Amino acid sequence: MKKLKIADGIYMLTMNVEDVLFEGIWEIANGVTLNSYIVQGDKTAIIDGVIGWDGVPETLYKNLEEIGVDPKSIDYLIVNHMEPDHSGWISNFRKIKDDFTIICTDKAAKMVASFYGEDKIRVVKEGDTLDLGKGKILSFHPVPNVHWPDTMYTFEKDTKTLFSCDMFGAFGRMGDHCFDDELTPDEVEFFEIEGIRYYSNVMATFTPSVKKAIEKAKTLEVKTIAPGHGPVYRKNPGKIMDDYSRFAQYAEGAGKNEITILWGSMYGMTEKAVKYAESILKREGVKYNKLKMPLESESEMVATILRSAGIIVAAPTYEYKLFPPVATALNEVGRKKITGKAAFRFGSYGWSGGAEKELAEILERNKMNWDFIESVEFEGAPREEDLKRVEAGVLALIEKMKSKVVA
Repeated sequence: MKKLKIADGIYMLTMNVEDVLFEGIWEIANGVTLNSYIVQGDKTAIIDGVIGWDGVPETLYKNLEEIGVDPKSIDYLIVNHMEPDHSGWISNFRKIKDDFTIICTDKAAKMVASFYGEDKIRVVKEGDTLDLGKGKILSFHPVPNVHWPDTMYTFEKDTKTLFSCDMFGAFGRMGDHCFDDELTPDEVEFFEIEGIRYYSNVMATFTPSVKKAIEKAKTLEVKTIAPGHGPVYRKNPGKIMDDYSRFAQYAEGAGKNEITILWGSMYGMTEKAVKYAESILKREGVKYNKLKMPLESESEMVATILRSAGIIVAAPTYEYKLFPPVATALNEVGRKKITGKAAFRFGSYGWSGGAEKELAEILERNKMNWDFIESVEFEGAPREEDLKRVEAGVLALIEKMKSKVVA
């Protein structure tokens, strides 16, 4: 656990966590940070106490003492979001101090009671404040469905620091550099990629609520953004707001100037057409990614599709339906409400087709509204005329996606 001073009376405690599935689902190949914050006036509040990794509570108490905070002096535990990676210290604190107050929204209060058996709770609503003394005044601002319905911002008015919890967060472990003005160009790129992965895995389903939360943050004259995961933005908090606005656009059909090939093949027939499509993309100078299902993780698959302006779905018919690993992937993309992508599908069949019908069912069921070029299906191995149709489809996709490219 690392201790960092953000401003007078405000500290961050951060740790890297690896080899876990985030929310029990998402692979985080490059780890994730868990950030908690201490705000000291005459009274002391801890914001977003994390779950018991890294020797908590013993490591926690030691780190608090090293920044001059007696754990028994903490008066308030502010729960911006009840998910245990932001509230997991509650039970440990109750063992050493029985008179602190939990501050949260009404929806969080119900879960704090059911998860932890707590009843010393103060429910706050939009604009409510808490005066800690010495100029430290916290205000509270619900941002429901980012990504749970209980979530809120906490804003420290003196330093204009926004404690944003999951909002404006990113996957990825932090090394020596934890502030935006310290990051190297490579680290900036790293957190861009990990931010997209985080958004796609955790936030994309709730994009309309995320957009409202971005606008609410803009009304607060924020100078520093301190999220629950990833770097603190103290030099240019507008950057991460702009990034999140762009990620929201990706979820609604925009993307980087690249195509992702989501594909699978049983006996290599569809794969032959995939290789031909690759040759066209290379000839046209278009960046592309390949996701062979079921070998790719869902975390990477969803993130790559989110950020791409164009999608090629290359999959054969299997038992009268779409090749199951690709169908499963598309269903997950649909569940994440990634809509409006420019797309093209091709694939082989044996005794009968059927993949196209299931593809249409997936798109309709999930209300994906993807803009498809006419599909190409071929019996067995693709012949020269089939490959020409594949080429025409790829070229049409390149043209269609131009209007969707956002840097």
